[in-house]
Amino acid sequence: MFLTRVLTAAVLLAVFITALLLLERAAFAVLVAVVIALGAYEWGNLAGMGRGIRLAYAAACLILFGLLLGSAMAEAVLWAATLFWVAAVPWRLATGVSSKDRTWLPAAGMAALVPAGLAMAALPPQRLLMILGLIWISDTAAYLAGRTWGRRKLAASISPGKTWEGVAGGAVGCVIYAIIWALSDPELRTRVQGVVWMLFLAGTLLLCALGVVGDLFESALKRQAGAKDSGRLLPGHGGVLDRIDSATAVLPVALLLVQAMGTT
Repeated sequence: MFLTRVLTAAVLLAVFITALLLLERAAFAVLVAVVIALGAYEWGNLAGMGRGIRLAYAAACLILFGLLLGSAMAEAVLWAATLFWVAAVPWRLATGVSSKDRTWLPAAGMAALVPAGLAMAALPPQRLLMILGLIWISDTAAYLAGRTWGRRKLAASISPGKTWEGVAGGAVGCVIYAIIWALSDPELRTRVQGVVWMLFLAGTLLLCALGVVGDLFESALKRQAGAKDSGRLLPGHGGVLDRIDSATAVLPVALLLVQAMGTT
């Protein structure tokens, strides 16, 4: 299982980086649309939709993505997604996700998937890769710290394996990564000076926290649906949602932060 997981991750990473760096932006947006459709189909399954309804739901998410891509409404959608992840989802997790209450899930799926897709399509390749790197570093550092020192459960009823020590490890990993990024990126280095360092690292920690929220939210949906994984498309990993859960929460906010710094 471990070897399968590693091989799948290596193939996915190679395909993604190749597509990101070599495809024209319009072609890359098509790839993003495919990811949205697959994620929406899996989301519909977790929400208890029948196969026909899941297909229609995936199509609806695709249409919404296409209509918003490059439109004047895109920025408002990103701000709405920020409010969704910063306030609505933490509140929902805190109050509990009931297996009998699924009426809100279709709208939540669109709020999670479509803005993240818009951010992926809008971010310059290098910026997108660095932000995704932040997510990967956070996940890896959290896993290693949690496995080594984890004692206090973060959300035992949602994801028993996650600990506060793991979250702290992920945050430290993110800060180190962000410092190296800022010092090695010529454009960032000219902007991150003096007090801006505090704002830059605060934004980094915000993205790190949102990654945890996105992960917990998908875990709550799977627990609600009684599923171990969101799907079986990716050997050793589960479904598409299992790979993009943190990114759906991070990317919309990351794009707004990048725009605020003037580094798009």
